[in-house]
Amino acid sequence: MSTDLYSLKCRTINGEETSLEAFKDKVMLIVNTASRCGFTPQYKGLEALHQKYKDEGLVVLGFPCNQFRDQEPGDEGEIASFCEMNFGVSFPLFAKIDVNGDNAHPLFKQLKQAAPGLLGSQGVKWNFTKFLVAPGGQRVKRFAPLTKPARLEQEVEAMLRS
Repeated sequence: MSTDLYSLKCRTINGEETSLEAFKDKVMLIVNTASRCGFTPQYKGLEALHQKYKDEGLVVLGFPCNQFRDQEPGDEGEIASFCEMNFGVSFPLFAKIDVNGDNAHPLFKQLKQAAPGLLGSQGVKWNFTKFLVAPGGQRVKRFAPLTKPARLEQEVEAMLRS
């Protein structure tokens, strides 16, 4: 994966322009999220991973996306409130983005290229697709929406140790 991934511009859920530079030395778990999806309860597991490993170098980053059956229809304020009230989310959330198509965010373009899906497919198939990125962006692993966050613990620990 290109190390310029850390210079890509992202907008936080609060509307601030930023980049991923602050996370360059961390293991990042990047997830496209949605508030009205059957997988939405995974927010709880993502927050648990974040709390358990944040002091060791893991950061979970949530990128809301409304491309899958309009399951993230709210604005950024509604999304942030929902995540905090219902799941106690404290990990960084970003503004809504597209993960597929012509308007896909450059971050997800890079992630999909670095870690294709089944049979080499590039598209993100659904909400809560997860990308685990090693410090420096040299390795990326992709996990399906069905993969619950708790099942990523061994992978997270292995990346934190490497």
